[in-house]
Amino acid sequence: MILLLDAQHRVIASEELFHGTLTQTSVYPREVVKCALKHNAAAVIFAHNHPSGVAEPSHADEILTRSLKAALALVDIQVLDHFIVAGSRTMSFAERGLL
Repeated sequence: MILLLDAQHRVIASEELFHGTLTQTSVYPREVVKCALKHNAAAVIFAHNHPSGVAEPSHADEILTRSLKAALALVDIQVLDHFIVAGSRTMSFAERGLL
């Protein structure tokens, strides 16, 4: 899921970009950048779920977040946060200092 924000961090739109299986999802930075540019976003917030119920980020989650942040930075779009939702629990990359 991506929340697309304007320069004042107001929500412009939200989109569910990718669907996965129980254990994995393929995310393509090119498609994320295209979506953000289509909406003329100044910033984004990402979210995805962990069906396992564990709200801890995997190593792959951390690598993907860094990759998306770097790709969006090339077109001056800021990543404000990335949330993992696991049942009633959430985890924020920004709060953990992982951005």
